[in-house]
Amino acid sequence: MKKIFASLLPSRAAERNHPSSIKRINLALQGGGAHGAFTWGVLEQLLSDERLVVEGISGTSAGAMNAVMLADGLARGGRAEAQKRLADFWRAVSSSGNLPTLQRTVMERLLSFTPLEGTPVQAWFGALSRYFSPYDVNPLNINPLKDLIERFVDFEALRADCDLQIFISATNVQTGRVRIFPRQKITADAVMASACLPLLFRAVEIDGVPYWDGGYLGNPVIFPFFRSTTTEDVLVVQINPLVRQATPMSSSEIMNRINEITFNSSLIDEYRAIEFVARLIDQGRLPRGTKPGQYRRINVHRILLDRFGTHFDAFSKLSTDYDFFEMLRVSGRRAARRFLDEHFDDIGVTGTVDLRTEAQAERA
Repeated sequence: MKKIFASLLPSRAAERNHPSSIKRINLALQGGGAHGAFTWGVLEQLLSDERLVVEGISGTSAGAMNAVMLADGLARGGRAEAQKRLADFWRAVSSSGNLPTLQRTVMERLLSFTPLEGTPVQAWFGALSRYFSPYDVNPLNINPLKDLIERFVDFEALRADCDLQIFISATNVQTGRVRIFPRQKITADAVMASACLPLLFRAVEIDGVPYWDGGYLGNPVIFPFFRSTTTEDVLVVQINPLVRQATPMSSSEIMNRINEITFNSSLIDEYRAIEFVARLIDQGRLPRGTKPGQYRRINVHRILLDRFGTHFDAFSKLSTDYDFFEMLRVSGRRAARRFLDEHFDDIGVTGTVDLRTEAQAERA
């Protein structure tokens, strides 16, 4: 069978003919409810730029869904098919999409962290979550999310031998450790596990082990790239803001901020570790390379949701209106264009995120 990435892209030929003009990069895609549509726009713009070749992708929750849609499209037909696959998915999960009622209900709850404050839906959800778990209200463990994912993704093609590395993270409920599913082990169940919010869904069991949302321990993970790809550049699409100036006061705002802090904590830990290793390499105290006993000097780049467009908050995470998704997509494309205009020449040379500042603890 010929390489699935033979069609990847006109850029493969460009890479051979003009190697200095091609930049290779890894993508790390955060989860964050409906705001994952911003990542759709970022990916669409990156796919349009044939100066870039994606070596690896990691994703969590909504980021995992974007990751498998991207990988599936590339496996089926290259850049254009990947753009179409992403567009078809986000159209389908919008409120104007063509999902069956049960799948729509699942996606609406998955794409939102908390119901709208002050509505009967919130009162209903609060009562249920206080007295009942998903095991009480869903004893048959019906989860139509699996059918939805399998409708869009050919996992057999995705797992086939190819140049693209993909990693999906989930949280092992029993050990409290992150589980990384590499391309060869990615299934619809792995994606479901990565997106399994514990108050909404029963834990997803894989080989007898229960898993919850990967955002608790890896949102997204970066370290799997260290030994699996040749590039040292990672572009993080970060849709959960690190900083908010206002103090959250309503129940939904408080829950949203708790989720943002929790789902960013593992990423900050990785930033801290990457900065520490880079500093030791620069000081000559660690050997740089890919052999045993050597270390990679990772260049981290980032595209942030909260730098562009409208102010996004707890309430906007709840919207599944296609016009809202489209606005996020446009914002994502604009953000990616600006990143490439400002930092394309930095890729392969230096990181563009001040990791020391990002990872610093506040001083008393």
